[in-house]
Amino acid sequence: MLPKTYEPQSVEASTYQFWEDNQLFKPEVNRDSKQCFSIVIPPPNVTGNLHMGHALDNTIQDILIRWHRMLGDKTLWMPGTDHAGIATQSVVERQLAAEGKTRHDLGRKDFINRVWDWANHCKGNITGQLRRLGVSPDWTRERFTLDKGCSKAVREAFVHLYEKGLIYQGEYIVNWDPESQSAISDIETEYHDEASFLWEVAYPVVGSEQKIIVATTRPETMYGDVAVAVNPEDSRYTDLIGKNVRLPLTDKEIPIISDEYVDLTFGTGALKITPAHDPNDFKIGLKHKLDSVICIDEKGAIKPLDFIPEEIHGLDRFKAREKTEALLESEGYLVQKTEHQHRVGRAQRSGAVIEPLLSKQWFVKTKPLAQTALKALENGEVKFIPERWTKDYLRWMENIQDWCISRQLWWGHQIPAWTCTDCKELTVAKEDPDSCAQCGSKNIQQDPDVLDTWFSSGLWPFSTMGWPDESSQDLKDFYPTDVLVTGFDIIFFWVARMTMFGHEMTGKSPFHTVYIHGLIRDEKGQKMSKSKGNTIDPVETIEQYGCDGFRYALTSLITYGGQDIKLAKDKLELGRLFANKIWNASRFTLMNLEKEENGGPVDNQPIDLNHLSQMDRWILSRYNKAIQEVNTLLGEYKFSEVTQVLYEFIWNGFCDWYVEYAKKQLKDPAQVMNTKRILLHVLSGTVRLIHPIMPYLSEAIYQKLPHQTHSSVSVAPYPQADESLINPAINTQIDFVLETVRAVRNIRQQYKVPHHTPVNLTVEAPEVIERNAIEAGSEILNHFVKLDQVEILEKIEDNEHTGQSAANVIGHSRIRVPLEGLINVGEEVFRLDKKMATLKDEQEQLYKMMSNYEFLERAPQAVVDKNKTRLNEVNKQLKLLEEQRSCF
Repeated sequence: MLPKTYEPQSVEASTYQFWEDNQLFKPEVNRDSKQCFSIVIPPPNVTGNLHMGHALDNTIQDILIRWHRMLGDKTLWMPGTDHAGIATQSVVERQLAAEGKTRHDLGRKDFINRVWDWANHCKGNITGQLRRLGVSPDWTRERFTLDKGCSKAVREAFVHLYEKGLIYQGEYIVNWDPESQSAISDIETEYHDEASFLWEVAYPVVGSEQKIIVATTRPETMYGDVAVAVNPEDSRYTDLIGKNVRLPLTDKEIPIISDEYVDLTFGTGALKITPAHDPNDFKIGLKHKLDSVICIDEKGAIKPLDFIPEEIHGLDRFKAREKTEALLESEGYLVQKTEHQHRVGRAQRSGAVIEPLLSKQWFVKTKPLAQTALKALENGEVKFIPERWTKDYLRWMENIQDWCISRQLWWGHQIPAWTCTDCKELTVAKEDPDSCAQCGSKNIQQDPDVLDTWFSSGLWPFSTMGWPDESSQDLKDFYPTDVLVTGFDIIFFWVARMTMFGHEMTGKSPFHTVYIHGLIRDEKGQKMSKSKGNTIDPVETIEQYGCDGFRYALTSLITYGGQDIKLAKDKLELGRLFANKIWNASRFTLMNLEKEENGGPVDNQPIDLNHLSQMDRWILSRYNKAIQEVNTLLGEYKFSEVTQVLYEFIWNGFCDWYVEYAKKQLKDPAQVMNTKRILLHVLSGTVRLIHPIMPYLSEAIYQKLPHQTHSSVSVAPYPQADESLINPAINTQIDFVLETVRAVRNIRQQYKVPHHTPVNLTVEAPEVIERNAIEAGSEILNHFVKLDQVEILEKIEDNEHTGQSAANVIGHSRIRVPLEGLINVGEEVFRLDKKMATLKDEQEQLYKMMSNYEFLERAPQAVVDKNKTRLNEVNKQLKLLEEQRSCF
């Protein structure tokens, strides 16, 4: 027997332990299946706790995994976490800073050990939270992007790419984050228009009284200038090309060069060339064989170079900008300073303004890799859902730039490259070498940098399956994976890298479908953030609404178009109520299945299809139709539509109608056993149907069902529709009858007619199908609404012939309930008139306020919105009351 009320907390922990103890998440539970299905989890960063985005992402994956497991597929969901280089190191460095220490105080080895402690702590939190969410990955296969197997795969991939010439080392302009003191990639840099200034500075032409005016947004970088460039077509400067100018505030001379890149219309048409601190200037410098002068260091401070004024030495770049401006003005070089909007790049994680910096880094040549991945997209080997994300992916891949993969960090995969201090040659190897591969010297030093986190993440779909060991059974069975579920915000960070690496390393796309979902926002549509105080903790939400209610609510909000999701409390409450509804209907059903009286407990015989009532045929038809639709929708990734089908069938079909009508049939000796069989059949199928979305509730109910042959609902067969039982005609007929029941009930409620008082019903039905429905369903009507007489007419009567009746329209018909003798007409008219008068007074006041310009200007928006809402409510109530009044 099920307990009287559903208490999720008493069910969830023990149920999850039961699943794990019985190893029900392992693919071996369907070991004999030839059909495999696999997903790799987007590994959460070991930087803290999970958020709502993780809850959504993992709920979607779990729905697919549980569905395929129940379909009998050999199903693997690979769990794991990501070491998250910069993010995790930053967390631990902040912890050290609170202790008054830096990583350098600890040294590399001890610092890495400290980060490992934090990572292991976070992994425990994350896996605990995932268990609270009810997800079902194979925990025995759990991976980490820094574990032994993933580390081996990283070295294999690095060496492979290096030997093919796809990884190279060189001095290039990189996006430098002075806060983390590391290079970051282009897609880790966010650009925004910011208010600043444009400075015009006079550069004196050597050997003349002339000056060339240069416009710049960054005067602090002028110390790195090596030339001034003008466009060869610019007649203003033709006679100056080839001459030298003196760099203001210094004793350096630099040349005036011509280059087509210079925009004649920007600023003064003269461009200072700073190859070490601007990517475009770097290209011009290479073209004209100019030297590069680095005047800003890794901390974002001015370097103490001899030619730079001493008062600028060591200043932060922004302080140096102010000081440089003051010096230029005092010495007469500053022509003017004007307000100017320009694009500023900031590091995505730290928020620091990035410094374009000439630096020796490691890069991946991505264009050859992207071409192969693009062909897979064109061939249909991989597809995006929703399809609109294909264009974004395509556009980015077609314009891809080389990827800077080295990071000046300690936490991560240290680059497997060693430099010989004797011959200066490089050794790149899968295993740590004892000596230089070129000269044999033992004096070798490993590159101190680590790889960008996304390098190891890009290998995740196959490194977790055992690659590079091609004999790995998991690699044979489960790679390529089937679906990647992720948010649109990491298509370029992660999806693109996986597709490129997948083809290069394995010759295959790592997945055939990429399902992109939207971001979770608060109920007002705002992005969730700690600063706004609108974040929602998934574990706290589970504790309040139950895991199944929470999962159902999340799933119901997923749109097929991948739009962002507004998470409101009323949706969570609806999920909780739905879980309770299923529990209560199941409890009633189980009580009746187990009863000794009325034919005894339900037997294990099939349903007698030759002796079915109309309601029996209707519920079996609705049940099989729901099965058909749910399977189709799951296959199409239409998750919210699945919840709608389940809600409509379970709440509005099984619980509200069939279970209620079954009470009548259970009292009939001729129907009792077949009714019990139908109840068991439909309930058993329903708990299996909801299991991928509501796993705990379904397991608790399944364990109480008689005559089940599987140890757990999670490995029981997923329902498949018996199309011979889907009967559109009976659906239409009974649906019309039940709509009539609803209409009569509403009339009773409106006019306060007691439920036990029989009423007369007139059905004006011009359509024969609706007349037949009422005639055939008279027994059902009588059961639900206590009718005295039913009159069926073939046309809709004129209003003057209907007397004092309450009416409602259903389909093509009108139903009427005569009210004479049921209510005191005079009292009802008085009540309606009085209420309408009160509402009209309120309506008049609200209209006055809402048409008052001064009120609308001065009143808080919340008050205006409240009045608008109330006015709509008043208008609706008046319309309803007027309809009721028209009956008399």
